[in-house]
Amino acid sequence: MEPIEDLDVLDEERVRQREAGADAPADENLDRVKHGYDATAGDKQVYIETYGCQMNVNDSGIVASVLEKSGYGLTRDQAAADVVLLNTCAIRENAERKIRARLSMLRSEKKKRDGELMLGVLGCMAERLREKLLEQEDLVDVVVGPDAYRDLPRLLYEADATGQAAVNVQLSKQETYEDIQPVRYDSNGVSAYVSIMRGCDNMCTFCVVPFTRGREESRPVTTILSEVAQLVEEGYKEVTLLGQNVNSYHYTDDNGTSVSFAELVDRVSRVSPELRVRYSTSHPKDCTDELLQVHHERPNVCNYIHLPVQHGNTEVLDRMRRTYTREEYLALTERAEELCPGVSLSTDLIAGFCGETEAQHQDTLSLMEAVRYDFAYMFKYSERPQTYAARKLEDDVPEDVKQRRLEEIIELQNKHSMESNEAEIGAVHTVLVEGPSKKSDAQLFGRTDTNKGVVFDREDYEQGDYVRVRIEDCTSSTLLGTAIEKTTLKEAARTDSITTEPALA
Repeated sequence: MEPIEDLDVLDEERVRQREAGADAPADENLDRVKHGYDATAGDKQVYIETYGCQMNVNDSGIVASVLEKSGYGLTRDQAAADVVLLNTCAIRENAERKIRARLSMLRSEKKKRDGELMLGVLGCMAERLREKLLEQEDLVDVVVGPDAYRDLPRLLYEADATGQAAVNVQLSKQETYEDIQPVRYDSNGVSAYVSIMRGCDNMCTFCVVPFTRGREESRPVTTILSEVAQLVEEGYKEVTLLGQNVNSYHYTDDNGTSVSFAELVDRVSRVSPELRVRYSTSHPKDCTDELLQVHHERPNVCNYIHLPVQHGNTEVLDRMRRTYTREEYLALTERAEELCPGVSLSTDLIAGFCGETEAQHQDTLSLMEAVRYDFAYMFKYSERPQTYAARKLEDDVPEDVKQRRLEEIIELQNKHSMESNEAEIGAVHTVLVEGPSKKSDAQLFGRTDTNKGVVFDREDYEQGDYVRVRIEDCTSSTLLGTAIEKTTLKEAARTDSITTEPALA
C-alpha cells in the first residue's frame, strides 16, 4: 500500500517541502503536527505529538477523545504535561529516526523530573518495534498499537501503578472506532478528517502498512454520515475521507445492503451542498468509472484525485505488486481527464526500487511527461523490515544512484508544477479560506477544489469563506491571486473556473 501523503495540511511551508521531495532538507519542527486545541481540565494533562499521515492525525483525535472521557486533560504546553504521547509513523526509515531522536530528548526531560513524566509510543512504530522500545530502559511507559487506543487509560494506570511498561499492540479485524468522535486537532474549524476504514489488503512488496495496521475493515455508513453531519453543524466546510486504501471501501449492513466507495462519496456530498468532499489515499485499481462519475456530477466533490502510480515501468510495478501495468494506468488517467474535465492529478513516485535499471527509471520520467501531474510526493526507496521486498528482493540500487534518480524526478515534477500553475493565470477559482498566509497576516491562504494553494489579500474575508479569486501570478507550489467576491458552493457550481466570466445557468 502506498503511503498516505504526508501532512500537506499543516501549513504552506510544509506543502512546499513535500512538493520539493520527501527527502529534501526540512526544519525538524515541520515534521510534527502543531496541534491547535485548547487546554482542557483533567486529573493529569496529556500532550500528543503526531507524526506521519492524515490517518495518524485522525487517530490522535481518537486518542484524545478516549482520554478525555477517562478524566485526562489536554494541554498544548509540553512542559505542563504529565503524559507525553508520540503517535508514530513507520512508513520510511527517516520517520523512525526522527521519532527515536525525539524520544531521546524526552527521556532526558523525564530524568530531570524524577520519572514523574510518563512517555508513550502509539501507532505504527509501536506495532513494529515493540520489543526494541521495551528493551531501552526507562524509555517508554506505554506502547500502544493503532487498534488498541480504547485500552490506553487502563495501560497508563497500570504503568503508573506498577512502574513497569504496559503494552497492547494487538491488531483487530473489527476495530474502526466508529462510535468515537475525535478531538479535531486541525481545529481551524474549516477542514476535518473523517476515517472511513482501517488497514490494507494490498500487500505491496515495499509497504509495511499491512503489518502495522492489519487487514481492511470498513466503517458503517450511518456512523460516517452522522459524523459528517455533526461537522457541518459545527461549521466545518470541508471533509477528507480517510483510509489506507480509501477507495476500496465497501460496507454491507445487517440487511445485506452493500455500499461502494462511489456510493459513499455521493451520500457524503449530499449531507450539505456547502461542504467540500475530498478523500485520501486511493489505489488505481479501485478508481472506477462510477467514482469518476460522482466527481463529475456532484459539484461539491472536489475535482482532484491522488492517484499513486509509484513507478512508470510495468516490470517494476509487477515486482511492487501494484496489480496494474503502465498502459492500464495511463488509460485510467485518460479516462479521468475525459470524465472529469479539468481534474487535477497528483501521485506518489519511488526512485531506486529493487532491481531498477536506468531504462526503467527513464520509463518513470516518460510516464510523468505523459500524465503531467499537478504535484507529486517523491521518495527514495528505503527497505522496511517484514515486507516482501525486504525478505525476497535485493536492495541493489546504490544510494548515490537512488539520489540522482530522485533529483531527476523532482526536477521534472517542479517543471510540470510550474507549467500547470502558469496555465492558471487569468483563471477564476473558488477558494476555501483556511486561514492567514504563513508569511503575512495581511494575506489569506486557501485551496481551490483542484487542491492548489492560493494566497490573496485579506481585505474583509474570513476563515471559512468561499471566495472567487482571479489568479494573477504563481510559483511552482502556490497560486497568487486577487479576490473578487465572497460566494457559496451553490453559486460557484454555476461559475466556469477556467474563465473570469460567469457560466450560463
